[in-house]
Amino acid sequence: MNSVTAHDYAWIRTSPIFRHMRESGYTLTLIQGRTPREVLRAMEAEPRGTGEGTAGLIEADDAHRAEADYDYWDESYIAGAFSAPGEKGDWTLVLGFDGGLGIAPPCVETLSKGGRVVAHSTNGGKPIHLFHWFEDGELRTTFEGPSSRDGSTPDELIPLLREVGLPLTSEGEHDESAPDVDRKAAVLALAERLTGIRITESLLQDATYELGLVPEQPAEEWTSVVIDITDAQGERLHREWTYEEIATASDRVRAEANAPVVITYNNAPTTARSEHETGE
Repeated sequence: MNSVTAHDYAWIRTSPIFRHMRESGYTLTLIQGRTPREVLRAMEAEPRGTGEGTAGLIEADDAHRAEADYDYWDESYIAGAFSAPGEKGDWTLVLGFDGGLGIAPPCVETLSKGGRVVAHSTNGGKPIHLFHWFEDGELRTTFEGPSSRDGSTPDELIPLLREVGLPLTSEGEHDESAPDVDRKAAVLALAERLTGIRITESLLQDATYELGLVPEQPAEEWTSVVIDITDAQGERLHREWTYEEIATASDRVRAEANAPVVITYNNAPTTARSEHETGE
């Protein structure tokens, strides 16, 4: 039985590779039963040859960004993929310095049909750390903070989350009495529990990556906005606004801003002032 915990991934705290991943924003995805070429094709990536290790991947990504004139809004990126042995056969590992955007959900759902996909990411800047577990085309569990989970089976991983070191009660709530833990290290341990793949610095550094240029994804139409915040005490604020509610509020604010300004004066009536002045 795999008993890996966050402690086994303590090396990421001093790893130059993980420092670059955190600062740039990355997504690391593990796909069961698919070849690197098959995965890149599903991502609609334009083949860009191969790169030796993370140095080759970073060099190719830097070259692409130079071609794009370092456009901040250009969300295309170079992804690198290689095959790695894991639970029940070979998996494909995909690494991209994509700002934490991740592979498009419809693509991941397709790639997980008949198998499993596990992904984790960091967006760089003000970090948002996400985790996703797909099984046979279905998003089973996803979270940023482990006490605020979503998906079709949000509570199924609670025992594993606790075993790898994340501070949760047996009911899946935040456990204030639990010891502090590197949550990114714990997420890597969780990914290994689900895939059988031990991520090491040498695994990432020494692999030969098949490279592909992943194009920008078209903007999705949105129907609502969700604010989901959990504070340091574990208190959760969850509120959803529909598109119609936001549009109505925007129209109201716009109308108020465009309304004519009426200035009134609070002066006493002339007759009352005259009576006071004359004593009548």
